[in-house]
Amino acid sequence: MEISARTRLLAVLGDPVEHSLSPAMHNAALRSLGLDAVYVGLHCPAAALPALLSSLAAVGAAGNVTVPHKEAAERCLSRKTDLCARVGACNTFWSEGGALVGDNTDVHGVLASLRVLGVGAGARWLLLGTGGSARAVAVAAADAKCDLLVSSRDPGRARDFVDWAATRGATARVAPAGGAADADVAINATPLGLKDSDPLPLDPARGAKLGAALDMVYRPGETKWVRALRAAGVAAQDGREMLLQQGVAAFVRFFPDFPAPVEVMRAALNRALRP
Repeated sequence: MEISARTRLLAVLGDPVEHSLSPAMHNAALRSLGLDAVYVGLHCPAAALPALLSSLAAVGAAGNVTVPHKEAAERCLSRKTDLCARVGACNTFWSEGGALVGDNTDVHGVLASLRVLGVGAGARWLLLGTGGSARAVAVAAADAKCDLLVSSRDPGRARDFVDWAATRGATARVAPAGGAADADVAINATPLGLKDSDPLPLDPARGAKLGAALDMVYRPGETKWVRALRAAGVAAQDGREMLLQQGVAAFVRFFPDFPAPVEVMRAALNRALRP
């Protein structure tokens, strides 16, 4: 790939960002389509986010936002999709006439990943976490008309999140989770698992009734939580399918005239996640 003054810049912003496989996935897509663009990871402290997003919009750049900036990014937008406003978190941005525009493609990623796991309508979801990624899960649950139980290490944050989620749409019921995981599927929307030394988001012993689990975190060789759940007989997958599906939806935002090369992007992720 030859980079010139005409090359369009795409980036993922996060803190940390070194773990992100969005550059591998999107650069593979760009090469396969022969597009003059490059996708990079940019480490972005919280204080730098508004200025960096503004600068990227001014030069016609686009990209994604990862932990922990999704909620803050939504507040920086000049315009946003209805879904982005409903979620209150932005993971995909681009510019139109120099103005910063944002969307949330995580909702699509959550629903697509759960379909792969065989989770259908009417399932009972246990959500672990209350950050920007968790907001996308809550809206996905509302759209799927599924009960949502919310778990957080801070009970006050769980209650506040439940109050917020109850205003997002047609969720059958949303409530703080009790002591046991009385749910059909558990979804980890915390950063736990980025490091192998992290504690498990949920003890597999508490998830005896679970039929499936989705870890939004991904690592080479899968996360410790996914491995532990599978050993306990739970169908579990890490965040690679969600990363792929939200990335496909984001690519269409970046390049509306080109179909996303889904299998090229999937192959790039699988190569990068080999143990």
